[in-house]
Amino acid sequence: MELQHTIYQLEDRVALITLNRPERLNAFTPQMRAELIHLLGRADQDDQVRAVVVTGAGRAFCAGMDLAAGGSTFDYAARDPKEESLAGHRDGGGRVALAAFSCRKPVIAAMNGAAVGVGLTMTLAMDMRVAAQDAKMGLVFTRRGLVPEACSSWFLTRLVGAGKALELACSGRVFRAGDQAGTGLFNYLLPADEVLPKAMELAREIADNTSATSVALAKAMVWHGLAEPDPQSVHLIDSRVFYWVGRQADAAEGIQSFLEKRPPDFTMSPTKDLPDFYPWWKEPKV
Repeated sequence: MELQHTIYQLEDRVALITLNRPERLNAFTPQMRAELIHLLGRADQDDQVRAVVVTGAGRAFCAGMDLAAGGSTFDYAARDPKEESLAGHRDGGGRVALAAFSCRKPVIAAMNGAAVGVGLTMTLAMDMRVAAQDAKMGLVFTRRGLVPEACSSWFLTRLVGAGKALELACSGRVFRAGDQAGTGLFNYLLPADEVLPKAMELAREIADNTSATSVALAKAMVWHGLAEPDPQSVHLIDSRVFYWVGRQADAAEGIQSFLEKRPPDFTMSPTKDLPDFYPWWKEPKV
């Protein structure tokens, strides 16, 4: 795919995806959506990628949907005859969120500036968020006659709890990222120029020290454990996965490297070596 609204770079086993419309504050477009889905899928399938960082060019992360079409921006049926079916429509932000969710590599949002609307909701499905403490954020949908999208009603509630999620979603207010310190919305709040370095530091810590298959399984276990009905059902999943990993080459290497006081040399691949019972849930379609 020819990239028009994003940049993709791979260095030291970390894939960096940059939203690249700085003149429009990286406003979200159908082209950007398609590129993000493609690049997240590419990172998922590339064994050279151990972690993914998503950031924005210029002074914003993503200012939300590009509203150049005016009041009909979200009237999909009026703008595209192929979108005439209510049952067949699939929200674009949700497709990006599901691509991040289903990626077997950790996805880290480096939110270097403003993140509004889909610019915020699409990051909720990412595994970590590092944000500029003074950046303006907001789930502004209700102030535009819309509703939150990008599966955010599922992800946001699990990150911050129902009460805070309802406050942010129903008020539609714009806030400074630093105002949400301690809510669980962000992993780190930093000055803007420290956001990308911190996100890259987290990504490299994963790339340099962990088993790719262990990380893929741990990510899946944490996210999907949130939807299990009780600890007993999670215990059954944990038991099955732990039994499997304990018999694998990466576990032997991890223990031996610890005993020999040397860095581990993990060789297993999440594209080839995951257990045959993975995934144990219904795989999302993006």
